[in-house]
Amino acid sequence: MTRRPTRPLDPDLTEHLDELLAASGRIARRHFYGDLAALAATDKGAADRGAVDSNGAAVRGNGHRYDPVTEADRAIEELLRAGISSMSPGDRVVGEENGVTGPADAARTWYLDPIDGTKAFLTGMAGWGTLVGVVEDGRAVAGWMDQPVLGETFSALHGRATVRRRADGPEAIDLRVSGCTELSEAIMYTTHPSMFGDDGEVRDRYDDLGRRVRLQRFGGDCYAYCMLAAGRVDLVVEADLKSYDIVALIPIIEAAGGVITGPDGRQPLEGGTVVAAATPELAEQAWAVLRP
Repeated sequence: MTRRPTRPLDPDLTEHLDELLAASGRIARRHFYGDLAALAATDKGAADRGAVDSNGAAVRGNGHRYDPVTEADRAIEELLRAGISSMSPGDRVVGEENGVTGPADAARTWYLDPIDGTKAFLTGMAGWGTLVGVVEDGRAVAGWMDQPVLGETFSALHGRATVRRRADGPEAIDLRVSGCTELSEAIMYTTHPSMFGDDGEVRDRYDDLGRRVRLQRFGGDCYAYCMLAAGRVDLVVEADLKSYDIVALIPIIEAAGGVITGPDGRQPLEGGTVVAAATPELAEQAWAVLRP
């Protein structure tokens, strides 16, 4: 397939994304602080729950876990999709809630997760965010994670990773990873260990990794990756991710000096099992434990 040529990213891209994220943040805050009933959460995994295989055994995996989606998810993705399509016509857009739009041969694809961490969002915790990532010619090149309740926007563009905090004004602060090189000294986050299954060899290897680090914590969703970029966390290890869960975070980690890979050692553009680490040495040690 001949790919369409990539038009240069708009030099005013940051300003355009700021405007879109400001608008999406208003939607998120309105729902986050509003009437719980108005969130209108539905369970995307309900259709799979209770399914059985050909032998009559219950189907395991993500289908048996609660997978909520709210009106905020839908409204934010609709806003971002429309804004990006207007800003960059001809680009492809992939979103968690509404799938794929745009030409299949586009050289640039935008990945949207309107609320990464919907379970945290529903339960009033702040470890969630709005993700916007850009892939060009097979590589993640730009990303944004906006946390509108905390008033923080983490981003990476043109190789620079920054955070801007509303409380501190418009100035962007550069991000830098910790430089940790040893598992025994590392602080590791995972949103939840059930990502690695409830039992079995894969879960055993993950549990072994948790015993080897200095501190293991759970939760955080996308925010944990940004704390890695900020030098507060050394290692984030997760599984069962989708592309829209991770694409926006790859450039932020890399531009801050860290590494983020899948089992094949490449950018984990499709999601799956992911290791994000402050240094290559730390990532290698983590994969040495996780790989069969």
